[in-house]
Amino acid sequence: MRFEELVRPTVSHIKEYVPGKSIEEIAKKYGLAPEKIIKLGSNENPLGPSPFAVAAIKEKAGKVNIYPPSDAFELKRAISLYTGYPAGNIVVSGNGMDGILDTVMRIFMSPSAEAIIPIPTFSYYEIATLANGGKPVFVTRGKDFGINAGDILDKVNNNTKLVFICSPNNPSGNILNEEEARKILESVNAIVFIDEAYADFSGTSLIGLVKEYDNLIVGRTFSKAFGLAGMRMGYAVVPEWISREYMKTMTPFSMGVLSLAAGIAALNDREHLNKSIETVKKGRIQLGRGLDGLCKVYPSEANFILIDVSPRTAAEVSESLLKKGIIVRDCTSFRGAGNSLIRITVGTEEQNRKVIGAMVSIL
Repeated sequence: MRFEELVRPTVSHIKEYVPGKSIEEIAKKYGLAPEKIIKLGSNENPLGPSPFAVAAIKEKAGKVNIYPPSDAFELKRAISLYTGYPAGNIVVSGNGMDGILDTVMRIFMSPSAEAIIPIPTFSYYEIATLANGGKPVFVTRGKDFGINAGDILDKVNNNTKLVFICSPNNPSGNILNEEEARKILESVNAIVFIDEAYADFSGTSLIGLVKEYDNLIVGRTFSKAFGLAGMRMGYAVVPEWISREYMKTMTPFSMGVLSLAAGIAALNDREHLNKSIETVKKGRIQLGRGLDGLCKVYPSEANFILIDVSPRTAAEVSESLLKKGIIVRDCTSFRGAGNSLIRITVGTEEQNRKVIGAMVSIL
């Protein structure tokens, strides 16, 4: 037999995830010095991790031969202090937000079940749905990428198991307002997953609604504001009944020793966190003012901005920036995004200045 026939049929519909380009890749392709390249394509923290987190990793490095605590209770307690939610309402993952999504899929997704996904948005919702035998159902976002509850509810049927909403949305940076969130939560017999990977930068969150709704999951990450993208850490605030199911289906020992230490230290370093958030807020204004008039700049509540470079294409402008040693994200691979949108991570003041200068010369 052809063993390829054993692959689950829905997997054939999956388009491989397109990550941001790496510094090493661009340095080799264009013959640039790696230290001269600015990486603003993956929404990482330009200030790096907390020094406390780095110290904690070094301290625990000699203990990686020992399995970590399976319940990650110390990390959950630190997250509890940060979010104001009891540790019993918190679940964690050692593979970032993606790990949270994968475990949620194990719990709720089944063949023929559907997940509603407003697009353009983070592509892993679609990938995870298909990989677990489900069917993604797409809803096109409205003007300036807003969400109308009615558009989502029109797609709901008896097969709907999950509704995914990213807030602030990746790649557009806009948030879901509470009124629309409540309409959705109260009208569906399904789990609503609100991805708040970028909520630390927005100053607003829907996490408080978990106290009111038993069908709400709010996912978070350590990859952005906390500067720990390389540690791959995620968490979610959930109703207690979901927490129990999550603990049964999650990968054993999913949080590594170094990740646990880094996460706890990062949560305790509020000075670094606040500095990171303030850098982003100032940088968003800097980029917005500098690019205004060159292209359309969408308002953002995240650590990135979205621009429309039409009538030029995103591929054309992104390539020109790469040749100058500036990595941004061509959003053409985002379903429903078209071919003229570019996402730019907010960098340091100097990095932002270089991006603006390069865009002036290109556009």
